Amino acid sequence: MTARLITADIDTGEREVVFESDSLHFEAPNWSPDGQWLVINADGRMFRLPAEGAGSEADLVEIELGEVPGINNDHLISPDGHFFYVSGHDGHLYEVPWAGGSSRRITPDRDPARRFKHYLHGISPDGRTLSYIGGGLDDTGEWVTNVYTIGVDGTDDRQLTNDAFPDDGAEIGPDGETLWFNSERGSDAPGHAQVFTMALDGSAVTQLTFDERVNWFPHPSPDGERVVYISFPPGTLGHPADKDVYLRALDPVSRETRDLDHFTGGQGTINVTSWAPDSRRFAYVTY
Repeated sequence: MTARLITADIDTGEREVVFESDSLHFEAPNWSPDGQWLVINADGRMFRLPAEGAGSEADLVEIELGEVPGINNDHLISPDGHFFYVSGHDGHLYEVPWAGGSSRRITPDRDPARRFKHYLHGISPDGRTLSYIGGGLDDTGEWVTNVYTIGVDGTDDRQLTNDAFPDDGAEIGPDGETLWFNSERGSDAPGHAQVFTMALDGSAVTQLTFDERVNWFPHPSPDGERVVYISFPPGTLGHPADKDVYLRALDPVSRETRDLDHFTGGQGTINVTSWAPDSRRFAYVTY
């Protein structure tokens, strides 16, 4: 299987294959705030490569993650470009300098019987607050997910939802006041996630997509004018790999949607925000 890292212009539809590999299963691009780099994960590690022009594996620069015990595909870059924030394989969130090196764990230990894990998805425009999905066992032994925020210094850890609806992709919008996420709360059908917003205090939950497909990982552009998300076939449970998916754009005002691309993908395609700072280009991975 070939993994391809693609950048696209949301207005013209022009696409460029920046990097591809038959041997490295990479995922989840982030675009650096200066527009110069794309960041991906693979094999529990993190790499950066130039955002312009087709590259080879020789162009990959590995980021030293310090004490982080390997990462998944939930990672972000701070708005000032000085830090990475990553989800470790141990279920905790970490801060790592842009140049790599010693890491700092952000999240606290919790009741080990709950098997709680933190899945990072967003950072506020001022770089002071992270949004994440917390997953763990409830009193009946069922796995539940809810939306949380926490300061990058590890303080002010807040739970914003407390219900049985599966939630994911909790991303703070460019206004610093709105949180975008996907949830199954709008349907009785298992797995039928749609796109929602809420205020950062957990109020004003609003559904924005209403269709038969399964919609995940909404990412608002830096200027707030458009949102890109991934749309799975009807009946999909979770966000698996190797599905017949669409990338779609949503106008947050009119709530109109349009298709941007159609390919095999899913898990790893756009788990985290992949917008360029110019709000015109975005990156994604096909398989």
